[in-house]
Amino acid sequence: MPNAKNSPHAAEQDLPAADADVPTDRLNLVQRSAVTELLRVAPVADDLARRFAAAGHRLALVGGSVRDALLGRLGNDLDFTTDARPEQVLAIVRPWAEAVWEVGIAFGTVGCRKQAPNGHDFLIEITTYRSEAYDRTSRKPEVSYGDSIEDDLVRRDFTVNAMAVDLPAVDFVDPYGGLEDLADRVLRTPGTPEASFGDDPLRMMRAARFAAQLDFDVAPEVVAAMTAMADRIDIVSAERVRDEFNKLVLSPHPRKGLLLLVETGIAARVMPELPMLRLELDEHHRHKDVYEHTLTVLEQAMDLEAPGEPDLVLRLAALLHDIGKPRTRRFEDDGRVSFHHHEVVGAHMTKKRMKALKYPKDITDDVTRLVELHLRFHGYGTGEWTDSAVRRYVRDAGPLLDRLHKLTRSDCTTRNRRRAAALARAYDSLEERIAKLQEQEQLDAIRPDLDGNEIMRILDVPPGPLVGKAYKHMLEMRLENGPMDHDTAVAELRKWWDRQTAG
Repeated sequence: MPNAKNSPHAAEQDLPAADADVPTDRLNLVQRSAVTELLRVAPVADDLARRFAAAGHRLALVGGSVRDALLGRLGNDLDFTTDARPEQVLAIVRPWAEAVWEVGIAFGTVGCRKQAPNGHDFLIEITTYRSEAYDRTSRKPEVSYGDSIEDDLVRRDFTVNAMAVDLPAVDFVDPYGGLEDLADRVLRTPGTPEASFGDDPLRMMRAARFAAQLDFDVAPEVVAAMTAMADRIDIVSAERVRDEFNKLVLSPHPRKGLLLLVETGIAARVMPELPMLRLELDEHHRHKDVYEHTLTVLEQAMDLEAPGEPDLVLRLAALLHDIGKPRTRRFEDDGRVSFHHHEVVGAHMTKKRMKALKYPKDITDDVTRLVELHLRFHGYGTGEWTDSAVRRYVRDAGPLLDRLHKLTRSDCTTRNRRRAAALARAYDSLEERIAKLQEQEQLDAIRPDLDGNEIMRILDVPPGPLVGKAYKHMLEMRLENGPMDHDTAVAELRKWWDRQTAG
């Protein structure tokens, strides 16, 4: 069991008294988890710590690694802190690790990879004690090194991330009550939240992300500071905001984090389309709550993912699929509410927002396409589509077809069981028809029955726009009629060519 050091809240064998805020049995539980996890990584961690001690330096497992050990979920990514400066860290780890990298060395971090005796690889980051802060206009932290682990811990975002295990002695360091907050499943800051968020405003988004990842509550004073300081997020780079938002969306409980971002006003600055979904209902409630519907669609899409494989593209598409509704809402003469072409408007809005957040082009294109296509199925009705229409549906979805299936099914949030069952049956029917046509026609690779080279040879024309037009025509024929044998395809091409040259 770790020994106490420098902390009235330390996780030691002498647990808090019976009147302490946190029951003893819960503290025992998190400590047992920590011991099991720390024993698993001990061969690598102890070996590294002894090398630092031999060089006259301290080394401690820190932050998220300690938190995750206490939660029984420590992986093979280990974070350490030390009083050694980066160049001294490099001198210690280079002879020891299988690989070393210096990508974060400007911020005091050295990374390396070490293989344990059992063959498992550990990815390790070692960061010099430091403090960092933003000024009012900076997008990058100013880093200065420190000499005390306690000063290093106070700069960290939340108390549950401000714990350390000093090695190789295995002394537990918890000067800010992180263990109790972990047992209470609450996020607090080591100092005042105003000071913490002033140092790095991205921590406000990290509060929402950790709430979503860990299913923790956020302390009221932290929520109040996030609300009061929401505009400070504007100085953080789009890339950092995007990365934090992705982690939130990919978490087990994204609703919890998204609600917090909306409640505090931060979403209005980083993803304003989300709070805009909170449309006022008309007096007769003739349309569903789009905001609540969107969160439900996201959760239903998650239920359709492969176990343990969160899908960023699918989740973003679910979150953004209806963002065109506020701009397209109309109250019709007959009392109905309409959102005509909201999928088209939403696709444009999606692309614009994702570009602003610097998403990669392939992810932006995929999410935008899913938003654009998410209503297409509703033209299927009870199976009235021709085979041609089914082929076009598959062609337009392309490699996104499986995600489109999931998004479309998730988009049904009606409480009318009969309607929900009818929609499910209709989509089952469409998927069955797609599967049948795929088996017959290889829909995944729809091509014209004649390729470009054959078109040029048959028509005796050189490469150019005419070949492209002929190819497009033959593709339309393929979609409309299905596969043609070679002679029929040649005859169709010549017929088209005759019409082109008749004038």
